[in-house]
Amino acid sequence: MTTLSASPANGSLSRAVPYLALCGSIISFCVGTSFGKSLFPLVGAQGTVSYRVGFAALILLAIWRPWRQPISRADLLATMRYGAVLGLMNFCFYMALRSIPLGLAIAIEFLGPLTVSLLHARRLAHVAMVALAAAGLALLLPLRQMNHALDWTGVGFALCAGVFWGLYIVFGKKTSHLPGGQTVALGMATAALVVVPIGVYDVGTTLLTPSLMASGVVVAMLSSALPYSLEMIALKSIPENRFGILLSVEPAAGALAGALILGETLTALQLLAIALVVAASVGSVLMGDKVPDHAHGVGDPL
Repeated sequence: MTTLSASPANGSLSRAVPYLALCGSIISFCVGTSFGKSLFPLVGAQGTVSYRVGFAALILLAIWRPWRQPISRADLLATMRYGAVLGLMNFCFYMALRSIPLGLAIAIEFLGPLTVSLLHARRLAHVAMVALAAAGLALLLPLRQMNHALDWTGVGFALCAGVFWGLYIVFGKKTSHLPGGQTVALGMATAALVVVPIGVYDVGTTLLTPSLMASGVVVAMLSSALPYSLEMIALKSIPENRFGILLSVEPAAGALAGALILGETLTALQLLAIALVVAASVGSVLMGDKVPDHAHGVGDPL
């Protein structure tokens, strides 16, 4: 009897694990990125993103050891292209965080994968989703001379991050036939080759300060290594449409993390803009099209 009564509970728990993993991934990414932003006064955005990408590459290389599996020259070049875009996506995102709040930066950047999804749409209703997302972006753009108008440079970097996120999805699909661990490790290593030299040039030997390096490892773990690992668990069981819906709450989660950890405040208009972008993302998924994986990185997305 004990075994029979425990079985439904175990089944419910097993079904809940993927969703808990995805929620954990979103929370870890937002907390890690918020913590990373707190390092800006010490090593700047360039130094912080160098820590994140550089240490994440070392962690992923140690875990997956991609050299153990053969890879063709063409696949290696495709993986490196994917990694280069991943690095540029992370770099632009962190540069955007210098002057705009976390939740708004994520909302603007999320327009990249949303655009990729909608470009493959064949239904008129998706035009409404594009308009909804555009309306949200219009509310965020610093078109008004107000105290709460956003910085043009920050918005520009966030938009560039969105472009690179879209390209990351396109290039990532070209490597979908390769082992996931190998692709992620080699891609992140390539991203490090793109980003870390910029941080070294900008910050110099300050990056070698032991206490700062320890903080950099924490940023890499929370915003890259742990979210990617949790997403792998989630993607095995969660249907892609549900995955996209849950992922769409990330801008709101980022706004909450920024408020709690960094003390960032958003106006009612900015909160409305985030809500419109989230609604456009959810609407796109509910109408049957995929909102691609993030990737913070792998989703990042990194």
